[in-house]
Amino acid sequence: MNDLLTNDDDFLPGSERHYNTEAYRCKLNNLARVIAAIGTEANPDGPAILGLAEVENKAVLEDIITHPLLQQRHYRIIHYNSKDARGVDVALLYNPVYFIPDSSGSLPVLIKGTAARAKDKQETTSEDVAEDNFYYHSRDILWVKGKLDGEAVHIYVNHWPSRLGGEARTASARRTAALLCKHHSDSLSKKYPQAKVLVMGDFNDDPVSPSIARYLQAHADADTIHPARLYNPWVRNYKKGDGTLAFRDAWGLFDQVIISSNWLLQQTDFYFYAAHVFKKEFMQENKGRYKGYPKRFWDGIQASGGFSDHFPVYIILLKKAASQLP
Repeated sequence: MNDLLTNDDDFLPGSERHYNTEAYRCKLNNLARVIAAIGTEANPDGPAILGLAEVENKAVLEDIITHPLLQQRHYRIIHYNSKDARGVDVALLYNPVYFIPDSSGSLPVLIKGTAARAKDKQETTSEDVAEDNFYYHSRDILWVKGKLDGEAVHIYVNHWPSRLGGEARTASARRTAALLCKHHSDSLSKKYPQAKVLVMGDFNDDPVSPSIARYLQAHADADTIHPARLYNPWVRNYKKGDGTLAFRDAWGLFDQVIISSNWLLQQTDFYFYAAHVFKKEFMQENKGRYKGYPKRFWDGIQASGGFSDHFPVYIILLKKAASQLP
């Protein structure tokens, strides 16, 4: 069905891409194959909670969770339609064996348009001035409050504005998203001081970028981190050259799961153990100039049968068994 309210014509059967049921089923099978494998070395049930970006609609999510590779996990869905012009959203899948949601909401990300970014660089043009009061909606931030094996957590699923037009020119848009997420998280932390926070998604910025390090206030020094700030385990990965996407032979680590500092306390509740980029051999280009890069589903406008231009990431949380407790 063609949604006339969204700019998604590239993915209609009559478009240059010739998108059709066969391509859709191929992509669905590939996504299910990856999701089914993530984290199974730590837990055969796979991810307890899974944040998704670039979601077209709830029907796609229903097709994913009922796929033969995933249906035995009985994943459930939390999803809201955002006002993003392309009609793409974020969503959360969760396994009800491990996670029970209490409440959820969608946080609109309203971005000031071209002139604001141009003024930041002192490159204002007459066309920009005409758009000085222009605002647009990026993808909403999904917020979910619930119990992870009985422990209170707040989850934020993000897909921050892209770098289309240049990193510096679009930085203010990601700053807006970061400040919105930080403000909401801080307000709930004051209300629920014992609750733990997970901030995940495609941030379109690296762990050391200002949007994350300065405005979200997510840092890497676990020993000196302020209780009101977030801990970012991905800084270490990034500085070692690890990444989730590659552009012009340089790796970026835009996909992250950032946590509140109370996940670092090894008590009786869950605590942080490890962070991984999930990049199995079958998900990578195996030859040529782009060997080792993510194996994309699209090669230009042609469906190549790959997976994604990003590798997914995941973290492992541990909890002491009853026999280990004092």
